[in-house]
Amino acid sequence: MLKHQRSNLVVTDLTKQDDQALLCHMNIVLEDGSTADSTKASGKPARLNIGDNSLSPAFEAQLRGLKTGDKHQFTLAPQDAFGESNPDAIHYMDRSRFPADMKLEAGVIVSFAGPGGSEIPGIVRDTAGDSITVDLNHPLAGHTITFELEVVSVITE
Repeated sequence: MLKHQRSNLVVTDLTKQDDQALLCHMNIVLEDGSTADSTKASGKPARLNIGDNSLSPAFEAQLRGLKTGDKHQFTLAPQDAFGESNPDAIHYMDRSRFPADMKLEAGVIVSFAGPGGSEIPGIVRDTAGDSITVDLNHPLAGHTITFELEVVSVITE
């Protein structure tokens, strides 16, 4: 989840200006009603930055006008949440590309080296003999998501 960093913050109401953020507790709920993630479980609210292109325009639109103490629930289609599932991000790999002692079964998350030393997580979707199917899509890609927000504070820097 997102990390909260403290700096010289001024608490204010969120207006239509960019360069503001919401610090909020958030539940991410799937179509079947199950909770995929919750900041309340960790006790650490998420920071949602407005205007830095880290959020989809549809997500940002839901944040506009919220103020400290507000509770807001909204549902976004896949393209406005975590994106559509991209079939090009599903790879079929030979078992020899993995450490011999690695347990490979559906649901296991495997980390791959990405550009610039970054790590790219992949989820093993299937194993068939020496063929391992790895999905590099975001785990919530392709899902309609309901977000339940509770605004802890609105900040500007």
